[in-house]
Parts: sequence; C-alpha cells; structure tokens
Amino acid sequence: MANVVVIGAQWGDEGKGKITDLLSRSADVVVRYQGGVNAGHTVVVKDQTFKLHLIPSGILYPDTQCIIGGGTVIDPKALIGELDKLETLNISTRNLFISEAAHVTMPYHRLIDQAAEERRGSKKIGTTRRGIGPTYADKSERTGIRVVDLMDAGALQEQLEWTIQYKNVILEKLYDLPPLDPQAVIDEYAQYAERLRSHVVDSSLRINTAIRQRKNVLFEGAQGTLLDLDHGTYPYVTSSNPVAGGACIGSGIGPTVVDRVIGVAKAYTTRVGEGPFPTELTDCLGRQLCDRGAEFGTTTGRQRRCGWFDAVIGRYAVRINGLDCLAITKLDVLDAMDEIKVCVAYNLDGKPCHELPGSARQFNRCRPVYKTLPGWKQSTAHCRSLDDLPKQALGYLKFLAELMEVPIAIVSLGASRDQTIIVEDPIHGPKRALLYENGASQVA
Repeated sequence: MANVVVIGAQWGDEGKGKITDLLSRSADVVVRYQGGVNAGHTVVVKDQTFKLHLIPSGILYPDTQCIIGGGTVIDPKALIGELDKLETLNISTRNLFISEAAHVTMPYHRLIDQAAEERRGSKKIGTTRRGIGPTYADKSERTGIRVVDLMDAGALQEQLEWTIQYKNVILEKLYDLPPLDPQAVIDEYAQYAERLRSHVVDSSLRINTAIRQRKNVLFEGAQGTLLDLDHGTYPYVTSSNPVAGGACIGSGIGPTVVDRVIGVAKAYTTRVGEGPFPTELTDCLGRQLCDRGAEFGTTTGRQRRCGWFDAVIGRYAVRINGLDCLAITKLDVLDAMDEIKVCVAYNLDGKPCHELPGSARQFNRCRPVYKTLPGWKQSTAHCRSLDDLPKQALGYLKFLAELMEVPIAIVSLGASRDQTIIVEDPIHGPKRALLYENGASQVA
C-alpha cells in the first residue's frame, strides 16, 4: 500500500498527465486536489490522445476511482463537456466523484478575470482567463458558491440573487460590461446540478476510507511548484497550492498518511505566460525545443517559452515538496543537440546566487551560470532501459540527479505510454537511490 503525491517541479506543463497515467495502473484511487480548468493533462494511449482539464488522468482505467477534491474549483459547463467527450470515446465516467466542498466557477468569475487581465495591460500576469483567480478570491472572501450549494435549489437561488446583484455593480461600474440576468444564471446552473448530482460525494470521507482499507491512493496536482500561490514566483503564480502540502488541504487528509512525493520535471524548462525565466532561450535553440517538444498549452494553446534545465528552481522544488524521487520527461527532445547546458547557479548583481530569490524584481535580474555537457546526437525514443540509453544521455540524467540530490525513478522519452523507462516503481518499489549517489555534485 502507498499513498503517493505527484507534483510539477517547474512552472507546470512538465508532463504530469503521462506520469499520473502510468502510476494510475497501480492506483485504486486517483485524486485531483487543486486548480481548475486552467490546467490540462495530455495522455496518449496507442493512437488516441486525451486532453483532460478537471478529470483525473486515472479515468482511463475503468476500475479506478477518480475524485475531484475540495481544493479544486469547478466550472460545471466545462466539466460536463469533458464528461460527454469521454463517454463518446467509450470511456466510462461511473467512477468519477466530485467533492461537495469544491467551489464553483460562475459566469461573473470568467468575465471579471478577462476584464481585469485586459486592464493590467503591460503588467498582466498571464492568467488563462478562465475565472480561476476570482473563484478562489470569493472562496477566501467567504462569498463563494460550493458544489453542495449547487445541489440545493433553494440555497442556490438565495445566494445567487444577492451575489449577482453585487457582481453586476463591479461588471457595470468598474469594467463597463453589461449586467448578468440573475434568473438566467440560476436556471442554467440548476441544470448543471442535475447532470452532476450522481457524482457528488463527501470526498474526504471517501479518500480516508480508501486509505484505511489500505488502498493505493494517488494524489495529482495541477500546474507546478513555481506557480504555487505561497511558494511560487509571485505574483506570476496561480491561485492555489500545487505543492505537495496542498494535497492534504485540497483532499482532506492528514500529512502523516502520505508515503511518497514524486516530482515531475522536463529535461529542459518551459513556462507559459508572464514572469522571470533566467534560462529562457529566445534564439533558434529555443525554437528547436519548442518545435521538437510540441510546446503549446493543453488548455490555452499558447506557445510555451523554452530554455535550459534550471537546477536552482529544481533544488527549490525538492526542498519545498520534500521530494523522494523525480520523473524526468521529454529527454528525447534533446536528442539533436550538439551540447546541452544546465543552470547550476545564478549571477545576481555580480554576486553568485544559489537559491531562488524571494523578489520577482531580483529574480528578473538573475543571470544563469551554466555547466555545459555533451549531447548524444542520436534518438532515444526506442530506449526502454537505462542500458539502452546513449552514454551521454545517461550521464546527463546522473548529473541532474546529483545536482538535485534526489533519485530519478522514471524517464519519459515520448508521449506514448510505452516510451518510458521505469527505473523504480514509485508506488510499490522501495525507497532507494537510483541514478544518484550521495556525495558532492559536479557543480563547477
């Protein structure tokens, strides 16, 4: 039995969907614990590609319970669209459960998100404009609508009549937008409630019951560590807590039940939206990474910014999440490179900097200090064991593991399930050093 948390160790888009899908084979329950439709997981199974936004990746396994936890925010229209899409593909959704404590994204959340981002102009933070931030803001302000309210027609009517009047003032006076019709919104969301009613549960109770029954529970986060509201590169962050600690809050479990935390990181670095990015490549190498890695957002379709692997943010992610091991994805994207650089430290105002600065202004002034490694100039897409890897590719992985001071358990070499090297099963395998030996790293 193992209760495992899977998190993104960079700025999101690390390939968590594939890793979660792989680990779901051994999981009885998969829990999505935060975020909303601002996230996206892409899973490729044979010749089919599944793009999931709210529903956990484990839905592709018919016997696995999939739970959307209380720490998420749910856009009912988007969720129903996702359910319908899966069912047209003959994927059963009977084992999908939604927390009654999750908050609901309303039409005014989306409108305010879009209008506020437009008003920021050059100071925009790069939101997906899906209403996520305003939904979490209402949650903190204690004026939000929860799924349990959605299920109660009387409560929904009472809450929304007042709330929409209040939001209409903001829409009209602040953003010069037309007001919403309260009754039209109430009627629309009452229909969503009926469609989702059979999936709504006390998710914390269901999860903890599975843990007491010694089931394997997998907790999946959206986005990545550097987008965490409290521990990310603020203000260029999301509105929730993707870090491992968020799994406890967003799922309703105690920290003592977590057995292992797995961090997912690309073999290089990407980020979407605004904010500092020390290793960003804006030249032909950056375009090469983007093209070979198909670096376009699952949710927005926006092109991702690409750069070399950043071990400073990597070590930070290890510390903040208490990572036990790593899954390195998209190693194959580097196959054509003559040489590969890894950021081992920063130069900040002429002084060495080995830790992530707390200030966005300082972080924006950081310049990468690189270690250059040889490329391998051959395809790794066919590799299925460490012995299959070119010597330089294996050396690159070992270098990353030593820099991060955490073992690498999984290596992904393409989008398909079978394009993977499982060094250690993170759910059933023992905790032991793999691709990493204790000792000084080769940082120069």
